[in-house]
Amino acid sequence: METIKNRYDFVFYFDVKDGNPNGDPDAGNLPRIDAETGNGLVTDVCIKRKVRNYVQLTKFNNNVAEKGFDIYIKEKSVLGRAHVEAFKQIKINLGEGAKIEIPTELLELIQSYELPEGTAVIEGEDEKMFFVVYEGADLRTIKETLKYNPPEDSKLIKFINDAIKGVKTRQPTQAESEKGRIQMCENFYDVRAFGAVMSLKSAPNCGQVRGPIQLTFARSVDPIVALEHSITRVAKATEERALKGGSEMGRKYTVPYGLYRTHGFISAHLANQTGFNEDDLNLFWEAMQNMFEHDRSAARGEMNTRKLIVFNHKDSALGKQPTHELFKRVSHKKLSEGPAREYFDYEIYLDGQIFPETFKIVDL
Repeated sequence: METIKNRYDFVFYFDVKDGNPNGDPDAGNLPRIDAETGNGLVTDVCIKRKVRNYVQLTKFNNNVAEKGFDIYIKEKSVLGRAHVEAFKQIKINLGEGAKIEIPTELLELIQSYELPEGTAVIEGEDEKMFFVVYEGADLRTIKETLKYNPPEDSKLIKFINDAIKGVKTRQPTQAESEKGRIQMCENFYDVRAFGAVMSLKSAPNCGQVRGPIQLTFARSVDPIVALEHSITRVAKATEERALKGGSEMGRKYTVPYGLYRTHGFISAHLANQTGFNEDDLNLFWEAMQNMFEHDRSAARGEMNTRKLIVFNHKDSALGKQPTHELFKRVSHKKLSEGPAREYFDYEIYLDGQIFPETFKIVDL
């Protein structure tokens, strides 16, 4: 299928009730807030994560992706393996890596050591553990890491050095990297859509991809309040804690209500570079409308897509109007005088008129 031909710009409204839409790990998982205005924030990568999760739900069967719809950034994935597989698919030989069983006496030592890029500890059959050097890994970087940050135990140093001694592997040439980049775009939906930095020292270099879909941070339309709640747990994690008796305390943070707005941009020119096509685009619109329906948790409360307004620059890859002028056509108004606690405390307008649709495409 041909790549998309039109530029798109869109406005996306979603809300949260009694939940934490995007906790900040640097602030004890408090909801993200603009310190100067008090408005809530949700990062672009948080929204992209939910899109990726929706694609996995709809395009995976028994944890195996449909052709072309795998996800590059997913839980427990090892990025280097995807690179190696891409070069195997296009029959570019980057030499041989290594896979060596780890002796039992070294297992705890190697798991506590920060391994050099390009190596890993993986579990094989019969629960055996193996030390792996990936094909295409930079052996010079591995050796320098061992030299300047060696393990404390000399036996482990000898084991790793012996493992890489017979390895013959190389990084791809620039022309080969370009072929690897194209293959990664064909394999992975999120690489085609959002792009990726795939110039890893730990694996064959697949270059960098600038994705056609770009999102801003979402910002709440009004200041939010982050509430802190004390919670208790009567069950105990260890025997030692059980002997102490009583309940264990914890903390939980929620936003009573927040309506968030984010802006997005889709470039036809960048889509041409990654192969992002009409089927991919339709899947993205589907994900944006339904991703919260399959992301329920006690921590996130009630989150829902409220409006997705798309401006289609019909028959134009460059676009017909400036983005900021288009976004002015979408506005909102708070109806209640007190703090908002429901979506119906707001109205959202397109060109000054209320519209009933959750998803609306406006042709320019």
